[in-house]
Amino acid sequence: MHAAIVLVLLMGYFGCGPLIAQSREESQEHAYQDDRLTQELIASVSTPEGVLSASVNSQPSGAASGAATTASPAPQQPQPEGKKPEFEIYGFAMLDMGYNAGQIDPNWFDVVRPTKLPALRDEFGHDGNFYAGVRQTRFGVKANVPTSVGELKTVFEFELFGVGVDAGQTTFRLRHAYGELGQFLAGQTWSPFMDPDVFPNSIEYWGPNGMVFFRNVQVRWQPVHNENHQVMFALERPGASADLGAVAARDILQGVKFRFPAPDVSARVRYGGKRTYIQFAGIGRYIAWSDTAPTAITNLTGHTFGWGAHVSSNIGLDKKDAVKWSVVYGHGVENYMNDAPVDIAPKVTTNIHRPITGDPLPVLGIVAFYDRYWSEKWSTSIGYSLVNIDDVPLQLPDSFRRGQYGLVNLLYYPVKDAMAGAEFQWGRRQNFADGWVYDDYRVQLSFRYNFSFKFGGDK
Repeated sequence: MHAAIVLVLLMGYFGCGPLIAQSREESQEHAYQDDRLTQELIASVSTPEGVLSASVNSQPSGAASGAATTASPAPQQPQPEGKKPEFEIYGFAMLDMGYNAGQIDPNWFDVVRPTKLPALRDEFGHDGNFYAGVRQTRFGVKANVPTSVGELKTVFEFELFGVGVDAGQTTFRLRHAYGELGQFLAGQTWSPFMDPDVFPNSIEYWGPNGMVFFRNVQVRWQPVHNENHQVMFALERPGASADLGAVAARDILQGVKFRFPAPDVSARVRYGGKRTYIQFAGIGRYIAWSDTAPTAITNLTGHTFGWGAHVSSNIGLDKKDAVKWSVVYGHGVENYMNDAPVDIAPKVTTNIHRPITGDPLPVLGIVAFYDRYWSEKWSTSIGYSLVNIDDVPLQLPDSFRRGQYGLVNLLYYPVKDAMAGAEFQWGRRQNFADGWVYDDYRVQLSFRYNFSFKFGGDK
């Protein structure tokens, strides 16, 4: 029977050709296709199933190339569909309320920032304040769109915590706005010098003061970006601030302005498993200033370099517990710290034409926290953080020298997207040279309700 089937196909090949007028090219293409089909049938005649399989699944090569096909081509197998575009709306509504047994700059009433604690007695009034707000509330949208060169990711996210000229206000504040395609990212997001995974599972908004924490505008190349295996380099928007201290009123300093002729350069390398990793990061900065009102004798135009080295880690314990820690040290990188003062302070020189220059202040930051999950519904975070600044002689005695931060909490998750919790918080400020130390204690209650809606994507 197998031989008969092959014989019929061969007769059809030689007998039907003259009945249809074709060009020379079309005839050659059909001859090639039919010859290939015949060879497949001959090779499969050893089993009855082989004849059926070959006659159903074989497809002429001309269909793939766009060439003409026979009058009744074999049916094509359905091709698997690629990943579909996905759009997500996410965020949460959050209420914070608490009692501050001490005092703090009113613009920062609902956070613990040692740099904003009083530098002298009753600087911000009397101790004891109740506070409440929804400034942690967050809203974001993200999209993932497959392209021929990889997935195009975009993120736009904001919150209601006013800073800068809006400090103390409940108003829109941009968190993230960036796009990512393949190995490249552009926009505003976490600096590679930072490790966002060190942030503890707490409800105090500002977080550990000794943590590198900065969302910056950047262009980033990330040749390795696979969960806890990361290598990335970035050019970031520069910026710095200065404390003129005891020479602030000098006339020769009134025309000195910052200038940033080059971007900050940062890099990160992370290695680890799913929950445990170690990360090394670094940054370099060129900080310049121009004297816009030089005299016949003095010109204070100059520059300096800032740099920082940062090591951080998460150590996974049990099913969900984690130890989170980091150590950072650098000169003139206070701008990248979560809660540190200025980057530059004045220094006297022996040059009569440039009697004062800028000195990048050394900074040390430490973070150590433990996130403990008692069950699916209860968790605790406890830890400590430190920022230490090596002040210079021209700074005022009440300049910030050292800040300390600590907390412990108990959080409850009644359902998947809801949280309620209580937290005890502590902050301490120590001045440079006048002996002032101030401790601030507070208790905070928070309630958070998450939401997330996805559209499109793979079902």
